[in-house]
Amino acid sequence: MATAEQLKALLKSHAERDDQRFYSVALQVAAKEARQGHNKLAGDIKALVEKSQKTSKLEVTPSKLVPFSQQPKNELNGLLELTPTSARINELVLSDEINDRLEQVILEQRQKDKLSQFGLNPRRKILFTGSPGTGKTMSATVLATELKLPLYTIVLDNLITRFMGETAAKLRLIFDHIKQTRAVYLFDEFDAIGTQRGAPNDVGEIRRVLNSFLLFVEQDLSESIVVAATNHPELLDQALYRRFDDIIKFEKPKAEQVTRLIKNRLTMFNIDDFQWKRFNEVSDGLSAAEITRSCEDAAKEAVLHHKAKISSELLIKAILRRQSGNK
Repeated sequence: MATAEQLKALLKSHAERDDQRFYSVALQVAAKEARQGHNKLAGDIKALVEKSQKTSKLEVTPSKLVPFSQQPKNELNGLLELTPTSARINELVLSDEINDRLEQVILEQRQKDKLSQFGLNPRRKILFTGSPGTGKTMSATVLATELKLPLYTIVLDNLITRFMGETAAKLRLIFDHIKQTRAVYLFDEFDAIGTQRGAPNDVGEIRRVLNSFLLFVEQDLSESIVVAATNHPELLDQALYRRFDDIIKFEKPKAEQVTRLIKNRLTMFNIDDFQWKRFNEVSDGLSAAEITRSCEDAAKEAVLHHKAKISSELLIKAILRRQSGNK
């Protein structure tokens, strides 16, 4: 039989007229019955769901403003920041491997009902690692956009306090919201709370926060997507890695990605005579964000001083200026 939580979820989704959620839970019940050997009951439930889905006129609604019920409550003010989302996956300039892994997350989330029929769960706890400006935050935005979900960023400055137990209590509020409101939740600069226990700079309160996070993320059985992003994976406690369904390492762009970044950002200019090989040489070691900013710097100079004509020299100068700023 259905568990108490499944019964409550069925009633809640029915009351809110959330047909997709209702069908998802019903299929989870069917899968549970099948695993217990109740094949006829499981088949009957699955057939009823399929029949209802065929007769219902379910439409995918376009992106819209987040309902008031999804806005953070008063006690979460300052802890969760609702972030606008508009980036699509075809706008990302990443390696084929990272693109494939992000698309896999999106596919599993879109097909979570099909997976649930076989007792399988989609990836939903993801760790992004990599240097600043390599696309971690934008990828979280893409996940939210593609899945038509709100994106909440956890504000770590307001989460971490010096008072014993207060940070853990705030963290519990966040995970309560994760359970109640399906969305993408981004813990950016995650190493601020995920630092190794026993490290030389270990602070008692941070250790307690990490222990609380490990507990909450382990107990989290919601349908939300939790994304943690860090520039310093070497600082993370090893116990964290076991809590994530997937770990995606972001890297600085290679030659092909550099070319795509430049073409995407300078699409309004004539770049037919650009020295592409030279760009790859001078941009070595720069992040995608730094290359994009170099393009913007060159474009501004072209518009203001060269009658909107951009040249390879202008872009090379802008890239070298970024390179010198990193030294």
